[in-house]
This record gives sequence, C-alpha cells and structure tokens, in this order.
Amino acid sequence: MSERKASILLVEDDPNLGFVIQDNLQRKGYAVHLCRDGKEGLRYFNSNPYDLCILDVMLPQKDGFSLATDIRVTDQHTPIVFLTAKSQTDDRIAGFRAGGDDYLTKPFSQEELQLRIEAILRRTQGRNADTRNRDEHPLGSFTFDQRNLLLKHADGDRKLTRKEADVLRLLCQHMDNVLPRELVLNMVWGDDTYFLGRSLDVFISRLRKYLKADPRVRIVNVHGVGFKLQVDE
Repeated sequence: MSERKASILLVEDDPNLGFVIQDNLQRKGYAVHLCRDGKEGLRYFNSNPYDLCILDVMLPQKDGFSLATDIRVTDQHTPIVFLTAKSQTDDRIAGFRAGGDDYLTKPFSQEELQLRIEAILRRTQGRNADTRNRDEHPLGSFTFDQRNLLLKHADGDRKLTRKEADVLRLLCQHMDNVLPRELVLNMVWGDDTYFLGRSLDVFISRLRKYLKADPRVRIVNVHGVGFKLQVDE
C-alpha cells in the first residue's frame, strides 16, 4: 500500500499563484484545499484535519499573521508556512511570533516550496496526535465522539448537529482555558456578527442542557471574553 500523502490547507488570494501552487502540489500527490481569504481559511481549518498550512500574509478579511495566531489558540502543532512579498527582518520575526514554522518570500520556485514542505513534514509528522485529531474526548460521565457527532452517556447517546459538534470540539480542544467568542464564531460560522453571536449563545445553551446529567461538566461564561469548559474533580 502506498504511503498517504499529507493534506495541506493553502490560503492564497492571488488566483493565478493559488492555482499554480495547488496544481503542483497535487501532482506530487498532496491533497490541497485552496481558500481565497483568511476567514474562509480559518473556517476550513476548524472543519478538517490538515498536516500543514500554507498562508499568504496579505489576505482579505483576515491577514495571514492574524489567521496563524487564531490557529495557534487551538492548535500548537500543525506546521505553518508563510508566503509573502515582504522580505524585511521585522516581517519574518512577526511571522515566527504568530506561530509560523517557515517563511518564503515571493517570487519563489515551486521546487523550493516542495522541498521545504517535505523537510517540515519529516520533522513534524507523528507529532500532531493532539486533541484536534482525537476521535473521542472524555467529559466526566460523558464521552464526546467527534467523528460520529455523538455525545455518549450511560443513560443514552445524543446525536449532535454538525455545528453543535464543532462548538463542543473547540471547547474540548481548549479545555480549562478561555475560548474567545470571536474565535468560535469565525471558526464555526466564518464571521463574528452580532446576529451570529446570538446563535452561538443558543448553541451554548443547548450544550449545557445536553451535559446537565453530570454537574461536574460545566461551560462557564467569561463575561466580555468567551467560554471555558471545565470538568470538576
């Protein structure tokens, strides 16, 4: 059986460059999903497992550095490569501070990009067995099966909607830490408008209702910031 090639999230708003990068990497056997702006990239990152992200810096909706910073809130391991026309040292430093693993200045050769991807994946594959890739999360007397959208309990299992499962998965990935409202909205809904914020509150209320059979499991409101999932001893 042939070895599985990595899955790559490519966020690039230049249609010509995006097509060229995607086409070249697909020819090498990689699975490549192309997004055109930062908000779309964040939403797809939340919805799918990726082995590596390639982010343009100058993106509409959300720039590459901001996108990387949001990704690093819930994922410390998936490698990030920045693509940019800027070559100043300060820009490189900003990229690494945002959580980047590598930095290519445009124009660059497709061969160089491919070789850098291969080098990063050799170092990181196998390191990403973290909460993003975990199929099940223990929550007190519950077990959250994120793959099958199930909240399991001795009294019976509950089938979750996709968005309910996406919100709960983010809370599980960020257990015992405050998860910002804006990040949840952008990752799950792709925007953070007032009306979507009200929808998020409805989803949080539903999840609390589903989890009430175990009072140790709590979704705490942190006023003006976001939510925190806690499982008391």
